[in-house]
Amino acid sequence: MNPTCRDAKGTKTKCVVWDLDNTLWNGVLLEGPVTLNQDVIHMIRILDQRGILNSIASKNDFDHAVHQLKEFGIEPFFLYPQIHWGPKSSSLKKIAEQINIGLDTLAFIDDQPFELDEVESVHPQVLTIPISQKNRLLDMPEMNPEFITADSKSRRLMYLHDMERKKAEECFDGPAESFLASLKMKFTISKADKEDLKRAEELTVRTNQLNTTGYTYSYDELEYYRTSEDHILLIAGLEDKYGTYGKIGLVLIECKPDAWLIKLLLMSCRVLSRGVGNILIAHIRNEAKKNKAALRAEMISTDRNRMMYMTYKFNGFSEIRTDGAFTLFENDLNQIPAYPAYVDIRVEL
Repeated sequence: MNPTCRDAKGTKTKCVVWDLDNTLWNGVLLEGPVTLNQDVIHMIRILDQRGILNSIASKNDFDHAVHQLKEFGIEPFFLYPQIHWGPKSSSLKKIAEQINIGLDTLAFIDDQPFELDEVESVHPQVLTIPISQKNRLLDMPEMNPEFITADSKSRRLMYLHDMERKKAEECFDGPAESFLASLKMKFTISKADKEDLKRAEELTVRTNQLNTTGYTYSYDELEYYRTSEDHILLIAGLEDKYGTYGKIGLVLIECKPDAWLIKLLLMSCRVLSRGVGNILIAHIRNEAKKNKAALRAEMISTDRNRMMYMTYKFNGFSEIRTDGAFTLFENDLNQIPAYPAYVDIRVEL
């Protein structure tokens, strides 16, 4: 079965960024009392349940605006709000960086044509929507993931946990490994079962930077590989003392008697600094060696996944063939590192 190359025009929205005055609420905050736009809050709640994040880009006084959000009881819905007097294009860029997603996965909603035009001129890949067209928002294809998984429904909570971790890391006085040990991480590697396939498809659609090929796989394709005697489909999960990260890694391996070929390796950007990608690769290397099979890996370079090329190189893979963006690696299966002591690793095969 052939996977699908990611089509930029079909990009799903990962975060909707809202203006405040005459958008999220009715009225201008600095001019007097404002009232909450109940239609917008209803939409935000539905987007949140679909796993689509929400944030804010507003020209306003930060303290005043945050106080109003707290008064309305809606502040927890918005991640990394940008409330200041600078350009909204800068706010959008900052939000994408903080969440660690592409600008092409952002949507921006505002009541002012000038602000929409300013964002469009600087970031044409951002989907801009006038608040006057809000009634079509929930029906837009970009706002409707094919599946809504348990991870989708918990996505905002996972990001809030990530923010707690980042604050703890910034305040931690000591070596990086000591901080990682303090997290009490549990990393699980298992063969994907049928219940994992919706999340597995979602991972291939949503993961751009830490994806070795940029391919997406449908539910039916993943089910084929899951049940194929010639393939191994692995899924990885992570949790720590702050909570779960959910299912954050996926591997597809084509298995022949004398050689294994990694067709896909991806990890969620949220675990980039946790070292679990290297643990997953070490597991695959150990299993290939145990089965007396050579280990190779395919990679298709994109404008975003350079990190995965370096990950393969760091883990002992050497290029044996290159054709344009395509690279075929091979691993000599020597000097496979031991698993780090700061992670409790559970393999469930």
